[in-house]
Amino acid sequence: MSLARTRPGTRAFCAALIWAAVGLSSLATQGQAACRQALVIALDVSGSVDEAEYVLQLAGLATALENPAVQEALFAMPDAPVWLFVFEWSSGRYQRDIVDWTALASAADLARVSAQLRLWRRAPAPESTGIGAALQYAAGVFTRGPFCWRNTLDVSGDGKNNDWPVPRDVLESGILEPVTINGLIIGQELFRGDDERAASVAELSAYYSANVIRGPGAFVEVALGYEDYANAMTRKLLRELNAPPMGALPPQTAPQRRAVMGLRRAAFGGAGQ
Repeated sequence: MSLARTRPGTRAFCAALIWAAVGLSSLATQGQAACRQALVIALDVSGSVDEAEYVLQLAGLATALENPAVQEALFAMPDAPVWLFVFEWSSGRYQRDIVDWTALASAADLARVSAQLRLWRRAPAPESTGIGAALQYAAGVFTRGPFCWRNTLDVSGDGKNNDWPVPRDVLESGILEPVTINGLIIGQELFRGDDERAASVAELSAYYSANVIRGPGAFVEVALGYEDYANAMTRKLLRELNAPPMGALPPQTAPQRRAVMGLRRAAFGGAGQ
């Protein structure tokens, strides 16, 4: 059965069973290294993002990761590293992986990720803004990744959803139930008290608050233009990385991930693939 055709209560129940299976299967892997946090970063590359803004967003993420305070937070627990995954999105049918699941256990790991972000080149992408599909895709990303004490999704964007599926429907399906979803909205480049620009930022913040972010302590960060993206992402990462862990379970093994993906396909008809 598909995500769109199941009732909200049924979908949430199926999602709960899937994540319960993940947690129970992890109990058999207590000898594995711990994972403090699984962090997925989703970057908006829809038609409203021009080439210069695209570069500023990727370089801004790299700069934020290299910030000394962020590095200190990343490496605070060497025996339980943060795992990172980065992908870009535009329409409901466009998601492209940039950085596959990587444990940020050392400065060398971080340097490789930063270099990859700065060397990444844009590919042709549809112009529409598919936030709901990005959320759905992220659900699949988490099931392919490590099982961590805390799961966080960052969604960056400069506009509202205008493609299928609707973000609220994806959230209500329950497929991201154990994940805290935060937003980073990108507003006007200059902010000097102009009423129209202030209203635009406030409107997009309210939209993300109502339709995108979810989970304990979820929040919306604001970048006042793409040139402010690195600063906003730095603030966002510090807030997320310094949050207390939600549990203490070890990561999934490959067989466990395959089992969970099978459950997800059966329950949601491939949602999040």
